[in-house]
Amino acid sequence: MQVEVGADGIVVDAELLAEAFGIAPSMVHPGMKSGDITSLCEKGEGSDAGRWRLTFYHAGRAFRLTIDDTGQVLRRTRFDAPRPGRAT
Repeated sequence: MQVEVGADGIVVDAELLAEAFGIAPSMVHPGMKSGDITSLCEKGEGSDAGRWRLTFYHAGRAFRLTIDDTGQVLRRTRFDAPRPGRAT
């Protein structure tokens, strides 16, 4: 399982995020709990209906997944980005 879409929401495998940010998988949950890793989830509309864009932020980097309603990863992107709402 890399991404799972269910009735309770979307779950992303910690190993996937750890690999994207170059951290240990055991650091993902604590990082999210402390706010060191943040996320943004956007639901597609119109021609993008049935897709989701999940963006994770950590240490000045972003990792974005575009998925379909089944959780299949359609696109992965990594880029430099400050966390939303924070001045650089």
